[in-house]
Amino acid sequence: MALHRIWAIVLRQFFLLRGSPARILPLFAWVAIDMVLWGFISKYLNSVASAGFNFVPMLLGAVLLWDFMVRVMQGVTLAFFEDVWTRNFLNIFATPLSIPEYVSGLVISSIATSSVGLVVMILLATLVFGLSFFIYGAMLVPFLAVLFLSGIALGILGSAIVLRLGPAAEWFIWPIPALLSPFAGVFYPLSTLPHWMQFIARLLPASYVFEGMRAVIARHELSASPLLLGACLAVFYLLLTSWLFGRVFRHAVRTGLIARYTAETAG
Repeated sequence: MALHRIWAIVLRQFFLLRGSPARILPLFAWVAIDMVLWGFISKYLNSVASAGFNFVPMLLGAVLLWDFMVRVMQGVTLAFFEDVWTRNFLNIFATPLSIPEYVSGLVISSIATSSVGLVVMILLATLVFGLSFFIYGAMLVPFLAVLFLSGIALGILGSAIVLRLGPAAEWFIWPIPALLSPFAGVFYPLSTLPHWMQFIARLLPASYVFEGMRAVIARHELSASPLLLGACLAVFYLLLTSWLFGRVFRHAVRTGLIARYTAETAG
């Protein structure tokens, strides 16, 4: 892979953001709203619940971690959608740019954009609602790492779906986080779910993160094995979705689909 071609993809996203304030606002506006909303909900629950239990690290921490994963996913898909909306694929892949270079550029762009949201969430949670990240200890780093890999995998999967089905399929992508959240156990233990949902939950790397977060808060301990399994699943899904994107792209090139891309459908 050529670093200068990867950097060109990243630089394109930077110029798009720099030239349009409307693209910058969503990087932190929605996460700020989530933090404020759930922060006040947590404080209210603290005021009416029995003494000795603090909802802030449980609920607000869960929202922060989940929003981080969603922003990582959207960082990839939105960068990809820019090429969908502008019908720019033929121009991009008329260059020597390879699929690994293109996907790497999307991932790096996602790191930059999701980092903005993460910083805003941490500042609001810490300064306004008093969330101390020391309660998670060193586990915060692997928690974020597993969610980051999961978000990248979801973003690549969403991009592959749109590349195969056409621009109109982007409406299948936006609801993905909402559809997964009940299975991930963001706000409740997986034992709350019926058995068939628990089976699906065990296939999601995020479920191990949120189960681990609750274990750290409640018992100040965490077995490394479940989180390691979640990390292995995240890496597996990342490799699988990267392979799928490459396969879909080769199909689009072989069938001429990439040249026939329209605003309605790719056929």
